[in-house]
Amino acid sequence: MRVFVTGATGFIGVPVVKELIAAGHDVLGLARSDDGATALTALGAAVHRGSLEDLDSLRKGADAADAVIHLAFIHDWSNFVENCRIDGQAIAALGSALAGSGKLLIVTGGAALLVGPGQMATEDDDVPPDFPFPRVSEQTAFALKDVRASVMRLPQVHDTTKQGLLTYAVAAAHEKGVSAYVGEGRNRWAAAHVSDVARLYRLALEKNESGAKYHAVAEEGVPMRDIAEAIGRGLKVPVKSISAEDSAAHFGWLAMFFDHDLIASSAQTRDKLGWTPTGPGLIADLEHLQASATP
Repeated sequence: MRVFVTGATGFIGVPVVKELIAAGHDVLGLARSDDGATALTALGAAVHRGSLEDLDSLRKGADAADAVIHLAFIHDWSNFVENCRIDGQAIAALGSALAGSGKLLIVTGGAALLVGPGQMATEDDDVPPDFPFPRVSEQTAFALKDVRASVMRLPQVHDTTKQGLLTYAVAAAHEKGVSAYVGEGRNRWAAAHVSDVARLYRLALEKNESGAKYHAVAEEGVPMRDIAEAIGRGLKVPVKSISAEDSAAHFGWLAMFFDHDLIASSAQTRDKLGWTPTGPGLIADLEHLQASATP
């Protein structure tokens, strides 16, 4: 297939592009800059110039492809609400180009906070009506009329340079000289290596199923204390427990997540797509942090 990939030059996008091309697909990658275009060309992808804010470019990219994988998101937490609005508009634009075509749209969402504290999220869970975050990628995609949409729910996606939200915990530990966890650190976060996630996007594309909810989860829940200790070993800094009251001072905006369970199962996804994660675990990557492993 010819696949239009937004976010094609990003942390997950580059491995996805490589995975698709290696499997014989043609990739049309969205590029905002000359550097991005050059990088995509080097990977063997065709370049489509545009951005998330350029809705006409998104529609043209979707028109030119047999399927769309939407990975792009503006990761600026200081302007998060606005970036969520831009994401919703981008998905709507892609949907307007795909409506009635029979082409598949795979959007990217999250596996976190779909269920109550201590509960394991599964593919059967829907986003709750009172979902507390303004990013509504999944809800927007499934509300599109006459569009074959599926969603890929991500946990903390990692390698030795980035680890999802934990990238900011690494930065806090580096800045403050201590790796912290809240209370006893028993809360757990799901995770997956970026290479396994890239392969799963390809499998979902080739499955070509509308309405599917996939969980890109290799590890259902890694204890936060273990995570903090691995960051400490990786950065060679001490590790300590802090109170919930002190977490905001240490983690900043990340504190809103840090005492939550963000756990999820991928049993149905593995069974449906024959996906078996093989990449390094989160702890191993945190223990071998690269120098660039800060936001």
